[in-house]
Amino acid sequence: MTHFQTVERALRTGAPHELLGTLRDALIEQFGAIEVDLLVADYSSTVLQPVTDLPHTDRPLAVRTSPEGRAFISQEPFGKYTSEDGTTIDLHLPVTVRGDRLGILTVRLPEHRCTPEAVEEMTGLAELLGHEILVAERDTDLYLQARRRRRLTLAAEMQWQLLPARSCARQEYAIGGQLEPAYDIHGDNFDWSTTADTLTLTVTNGMGEGIHASLLTNLAVNALRNARRAGIGIADQAALADQAIYAQYQGAQYVSTLLLFFDIPTGRVQVVDAGSPRLWRQRDRVVERVDFVAQHPLGMFDETLYEAQEFQALPGDRLIFVSDGVYGALSGAGEAYEERALARAVQAVSFLPAAAVPRAMLEELRAYREADPDDDALVVCLDWFGRDPAPSQ
Repeated sequence: MTHFQTVERALRTGAPHELLGTLRDALIEQFGAIEVDLLVADYSSTVLQPVTDLPHTDRPLAVRTSPEGRAFISQEPFGKYTSEDGTTIDLHLPVTVRGDRLGILTVRLPEHRCTPEAVEEMTGLAELLGHEILVAERDTDLYLQARRRRRLTLAAEMQWQLLPARSCARQEYAIGGQLEPAYDIHGDNFDWSTTADTLTLTVTNGMGEGIHASLLTNLAVNALRNARRAGIGIADQAALADQAIYAQYQGAQYVSTLLLFFDIPTGRVQVVDAGSPRLWRQRDRVVERVDFVAQHPLGMFDETLYEAQEFQALPGDRLIFVSDGVYGALSGAGEAYEERALARAVQAVSFLPAAAVPRAMLEELRAYREADPDDDALVVCLDWFGRDPAPSQ
């Protein structure tokens, strides 16, 4: 049995709340590790929080200025000597599951044990740890608690639990999303689901504030999921969700939603524009807003009929979805963010991967507006790579 298989077995059989301790013991025995630490990204993705005995935690590390943050941003292993004589190395390894960036595993090793083969094996083990954390979260709050720099509001708790993840990636596309203010969000949300040949993406701009907004968005997202899982098209998904929301609120509350259905082999996209979330596209270095025929928000009227429109996604396209808390934000001079600054921000982050774009754009937005936000802000980035055609026989 290889070192990797031995550690893998230990992780899979360990208790959910003891994954780090189990992994630490196995890495010490199999790879000669001196220290092993796990850091998880907080809800704002600005710091990495050490996983320790809760409710106590060690000092968080800034993503932008730490070696651990360098590995987190680049998604590549990063090693740094920790002793003047060069006898020990801290190896920082991304803990990532299908593009969802969870955190960093740091392993301190004797320099002679840090071989390319060992680095490759431990990089795989860090990814395996990510899978085990997602499974463990069914049975323990440890890793969710460790992500928090401070307490979430109840509305924010509900919204974060509603998300599929903060990012994902496969050969044909990569997605990243971020909500702000991360610890006090109300009604904005995003959701996605994929099959072998399709991707369904929804971006929701909730109405209201606090728990009322969160309850409304929860109803909308779950109504859309219920309809999607029935195997019907996005126009009918919107209609069924519309009926569910109207039945509950009688038009007094409604949800603005942008629904998209991607045919992965062809890049054809069906769209239902039911409200305020908007789409910008970067193609060949040109950034432009993509407009659709606006239809009624979900739940505004009884038995609204929706129609899907279409557009073509091309390999290399970057699609940026934003809520009105982004494009409607005002500068000190009263200029809306969408007028000029949003396109500049999209250009400025063109070198970043999709998972890192939302955080970078929201930081640009924070610098743009002088006052504290009075609305949620949501950014979702989708990089479309497309599918290579099947080789001819």
